[in-house]
Amino acid sequence: MQKTECSGGTQLRNRVTGNYDRRTLSSTQIKHRTTVQQSKSSSSTCSPESVRKLHPRPSDKLNPRTINPFGEQSRAPSAFAAIYSKGGIPCRLVHGSVKHRLQWDCPPENLSFDPLLITLAEGLRETKHPYTFVSKEGFRELLLVNGAPEKAVPLLPRLIPVVKATLVHSDDEVFERGLNALVQLSVVVGPYLNDHLKHLLTSLSKRLMDKKFKEPITSALQKLEQHGGSGSLFIIKSKIPTYCSICC
Repeated sequence: MQKTECSGGTQLRNRVTGNYDRRTLSSTQIKHRTTVQQSKSSSSTCSPESVRKLHPRPSDKLNPRTINPFGEQSRAPSAFAAIYSKGGIPCRLVHGSVKHRLQWDCPPENLSFDPLLITLAEGLRETKHPYTFVSKEGFRELLLVNGAPEKAVPLLPRLIPVVKATLVHSDDEVFERGLNALVQLSVVVGPYLNDHLKHLLTSLSKRLMDKKFKEPITSALQKLEQHGGSGSLFIIKSKIPTYCSICC
C-alpha cells in the first residue's frame, strides 16, 4: 500500500516537474527570440546605411545618389549657352591681366548679322560668366563694324522683342545690359527705331520708379531722342509724360 502511494506521489512530482521544465524551456525560447530580434534591430540601426541616414555626410549633399528631375542640376542649358558651347558664336573670351576681351574667328565686318546679332541679344539675359561678357561685348562690337546700319535695320522686327525681354527681366544687371544695348542700337539705326519704341518705353517707365535707375534711364531716353529725331520725342512723351526734352 505504501508502494502504491509512493508510486503515485512520484508520478505527480514528475508531472509537475515536466510542466515546470516545459514552462522554463518555453520562457527560455521566448527570451532567445527576443534577444535575436533586438540584435537584428540593433545591427540594422547601426548599419552604415542607417548611420548615413541619421547623420548624412557633407559629401552626400555634393554627390547625391539620385538627382531630382526638377532640380537645377537637370535643367537644360539656355539656347545661348548651348550655341556658345558648340562653337556657334564666332568669338571667344580672352582673359587679360587687366580686363577681358573678345577674339573673333574672323573680322566681325565679314559676318552676317542674321542670326548672330539676335543670338547675342538673347545672350544679354544670361546671368553666368562667360556668357554675360561674351553677349554684351559681342553685341556692342558687332554694331560698330562698317555697314552695321544696313545689316541691323532689317532685323529690328525680330530684335526688338528680344531686347524688350531684357528690359522686363527681374535681374538688375540684365536690365542694365538691355538698356545699354538699346542705346547702342539707337545710335546705329537712328529714326528706324521709332516704329518700335513704344513697345519698349512701358518697361522703362516702370523702372523709373526705382531711384537707382532714374538717372541711367533718363540718360538713355535723351540718347533715344538725340538719334531718333523729333519723331522719337512725341513717342517718348506719350509713354513717359514727365520726360524733359534735351531740346528744352
